Amino acid sequence: MKASTRARAVRAAITLALLTAACRARAAAPGGPPDVRGLKVPAGFHISVFSSAVPGARSMTLGDKGTLFVGTQQGAVYAVVDRNRDGVADKVYTIANGLDMPNGVAFRQGALYVAEVSRVRRYDAIEDHLEAPPAPVTVIDGLPAEHHHGWKFIAFGPDDLLYVPVGAPCNVCESSDPRFASVLRFRPDGTPVDTMARGVRNTVGFDWEPGTGTLWFTDNGRDLLGDDVPPDELNRATVAGRHYGFPACHGGTIPDPVFAKGRDCRMFEPPAIALGPHVAAIGMRFYRGAMFPPEYRGQVFIAEHGSWNRSRKIGYRVSLVRVKDGQAVSYEPFAEGWLQGEQAWGRPADVQELPDGSLLVSDDRSGAIYRITYARPS
Repeated sequence: MKASTRARAVRAAITLALLTAACRARAAAPGGPPDVRGLKVPAGFHISVFSSAVPGARSMTLGDKGTLFVGTQQGAVYAVVDRNRDGVADKVYTIANGLDMPNGVAFRQGALYVAEVSRVRRYDAIEDHLEAPPAPVTVIDGLPAEHHHGWKFIAFGPDDLLYVPVGAPCNVCESSDPRFASVLRFRPDGTPVDTMARGVRNTVGFDWEPGTGTLWFTDNGRDLLGDDVPPDELNRATVAGRHYGFPACHGGTIPDPVFAKGRDCRMFEPPAIALGPHVAAIGMRFYRGAMFPPEYRGQVFIAEHGSWNRSRKIGYRVSLVRVKDGQAVSYEPFAEGWLQGEQAWGRPADVQELPDGSLLVSDDRSGAIYRITYARPS
């Protein structure tokens, strides 16, 4: 093995070890509900604890009967129920346990779809069987089994197709398997359709723009180029099959020192907007509700999980990207305070709107889900 190849292998092993340690550290949840008094939101907004009993809470989806389903990286999938609709969960059910990083959850026609690293399974009529879930049906099997960026966010699009990303199996590399660093599309029965997006290092959050049905997705930039390079990305996909740059180009304009040779970054799709460097932008949603002021409707909320190897921490917040005429025009913090100095007591992982227009935020470090509401200041 050449020295340069050995060095890259060592760097990759160190990166994976650090990432694994960070994932394990963030799984620990302190006892009792978190103190939200230090969290800051704009005037008129209020943040409270919806549930403090969902260990490792990450991706969220809502059932037809109002059940909140929550995936994790720690093997369990939960159902959270607020029966009296008072904004505080009444009960948490364990739907499944012992799974392989079941981060992704999606709901369709009464069934819960759960994405593990290499497969997607379906739990039928799940809201009628929360206490005794049915045996799952395997819908998709044989996806790559690599755990590095193997956790998934899944969702059904307006085309009734299931979107399933496959992250790059590395910090930065090229693979002979074209499924890596992509977003795949499947029919609800698991039949493959096509590749929606290529050159996507690791997206763990996406949504479709109201009115246009255009797919927008976050993407986490590569590590080990420095504290401030590259930015994370919010991307926009108007047609299927386009390439978003990885591993040759990062943030739209930054050539990779190894993989950009002979490639011009202008040949790839640029980001809709560059986000903070290493903020770990993951879960995102367009706001569709009526509770928040009108200027928030159609805007993008992003859960920034927070940097894991930057010399000064960044992220650990919910950000807002303002969109006008299909274009991202600004990027700003919306809810913050989980990071105090260099100490992070919480890590936002996903956002999910409720039917009343309030916004839930999952936090896999504290094992909590928060609810953000709005009331016009008197």
